[in-house]
Amino acid sequence: MEQEKRGFWYADWSFPIFVGVLSAGIFAGTHMYYLYGIGAFNEVAFVSMLRTGIDTGVYGAVAAFGASFLFARIIEGSLVGILDIGGALQTGVGLGVPALLLGAGIKYPLQNFAASLATGLVLGIIIGCLIILARKFTINQSNSTYGADVMMGAGNASGRFLGPLIILSAITASIPIGLGSLLGALLFYLWNKPITGGAILGAMILGAIFPIAL
Repeated sequence: MEQEKRGFWYADWSFPIFVGVLSAGIFAGTHMYYLYGIGAFNEVAFVSMLRTGIDTGVYGAVAAFGASFLFARIIEGSLVGILDIGGALQTGVGLGVPALLLGAGIKYPLQNFAASLATGLVLGIIIGCLIILARKFTINQSNSTYGADVMMGAGNASGRFLGPLIILSAITASIPIGLGSLLGALLFYLWNKPITGGAILGAMILGAIFPIAL
């Protein structure tokens, strides 16, 4: 088993490559949509936000929406070891980053197919590396098996199960981080919001106040 984990499919260094290849395809799909109005890898309601930005030249809404998804999923990936392809890549890389580029007047990555592939590949590799590096300061600080490996594919349907998993991971990391995650999840539950966000924010806040000793 240890020998298998050192192979390509289980190695830490291969994860950014997988994320990069996926991101390249997703960004290229947005390139197709930008030029031809078809091909974006996302939900119709989300793509319509990008369409509105293209038509009006105002990209603030879709940029904030997509970038916030990307940021949250990078944090989630380093904490629980699961990268949500829909939120992080399809919404973040497929909508948020293109909107940021277009809002800044940078159109070439979305006008050229080869440039779109290269841009998506680089973005994906950076995202994968961030998750692997951040994980060394989060879940790998403990002896927990939760989140010990990184996987991809948690979608919206299964996302509701990540809240309890994050709380369990936080509890095994340290008592303050676990309490912060639990309190954050409780507050978000009372606020009628998904508990995943509260668990992550609570763990981060108390983790910053009571860091895990190296």
